[in-house]
Amino acid sequence: MSLEIRVVLVEPMYQGNVGSVARAMKNFGYADLVLVNPCKLEGQARAMASHARDVLEGARVTPTLDEAVKGANLLIGTTGVASLKTGEHIRLPLYTARELKEKLKGYSGTVAILFGREDSGFRNDELKSFDMLITVPTSEIYPIMNISHAVAVVLYELSELEGGNSPLAEGFDLQLLYEHLEELLEEIDYPPHKKDKTFLMLRRIFGRAGLTPREVQTLRGIIRKTERTMGYAIKDESQEIVDSESMEKFI
Repeated sequence: MSLEIRVVLVEPMYQGNVGSVARAMKNFGYADLVLVNPCKLEGQARAMASHARDVLEGARVTPTLDEAVKGANLLIGTTGVASLKTGEHIRLPLYTARELKEKLKGYSGTVAILFGREDSGFRNDELKSFDMLITVPTSEIYPIMNISHAVAVVLYELSELEGGNSPLAEGFDLQLLYEHLEELLEEIDYPPHKKDKTFLMLRRIFGRAGLTPREVQTLRGIIRKTERTMGYAIKDESQEIVDSESMEKFI
């Protein structure tokens, strides 16, 4: 089984950069490129792509970030700006691409690596939707890289990544787990001013854990049994049966 890498550029502004990204991808043996609301791709993009025009021409264009990452098991965001405080979890924890490679060894599935806008990067709501964050260590004097250079460095570090037989959980199932966790925080009257930060922290913990389908179903089964023990009503009786079976199978 293999681990596939998808490169996602969110609202790229300069066609030359898009062409250069396609070229970098072909340099390191990758071809799955998705563009979210890109600029016009004309002669300059083709010229910068050089012999990687097939990657450029085969790129999928989507209007939304959600569509771009559909089918991916993990969403890995990139950032050149770290949080100034450890309590500001939105940009923490940060890993290098080399550290990401170590974490992904032995898994199978599709990992989407997302690169933000050249002028402003990612919005906070977008950062919160990512399972992990990576960065390229650069000089403090000028830490922000050109997007095509950042893509090249990340893909170089991930080159010859060895997949394995441990499947990553489906993104859809992970989202169900996250929604279930949000429900649980509501049910236990978790302090409202801490809820968003805590939920983000949980998402990042599970994201870097590389959960398998079995682990996700087990966690959801534990949450459901916890809710029943605490006396909360099951909203979906069919889901109760599924979670019960999951617990009996996996625990």
